[in-house]
Amino acid sequence: MAHKDRKIRKYRGTRNCGWGNTQKHRGAGSRGGRGNAGIYKHKWCRTSKFFPDHLGKHGFKRHSADKKISAINIGFIEENLDNLVNQGKIKADNGKFYLNLMDLNCDKLLGAGKVNHKFVITLNRCSEKAKKKIEEAGGKVIIANENDSNIEVEEKENIGIEEKDKI
Repeated sequence: MAHKDRKIRKYRGTRNCGWGNTQKHRGAGSRGGRGNAGIYKHKWCRTSKFFPDHLGKHGFKRHSADKKISAINIGFIEENLDNLVNQGKIKADNGKFYLNLMDLNCDKLLGAGKVNHKFVITLNRCSEKAKKKIEEAGGKVIIANENDSNIEVEEKENIGIEEKDKI
């Protein structure tokens, strides 16, 4: 096509360049809005036909963000020792204090605070700092094995079977 016959050149100098009224080809109103405007309304036919998966949730679920770890500091236990002994959560015997953090629904022991007493603590996870402080004070940290937790699960399953037999 010859350059002089092109439509763009032909309409140069005219007010509307072949679009009729001045307003017809101006702005986003001629296309029903910019971007995804109107996908639920006047552009719904196009959305449902050409982009059926555009709406809704997609992608991956971060399972690591779901689990929240409940932690307790060794300093908190030291400060509230009398209250915890009175409540029966800590057992005292010959100058040693026995504590099972799994019974308190705590997942991890942290090392903030001072340790003045001898603690024997049973738990799932412990920071290195907390373990070091307890052992320096003459205490002991017992980390529960996976085998111990499996035994508890088996006992719970057996209890469930017995309860079903009674019904």
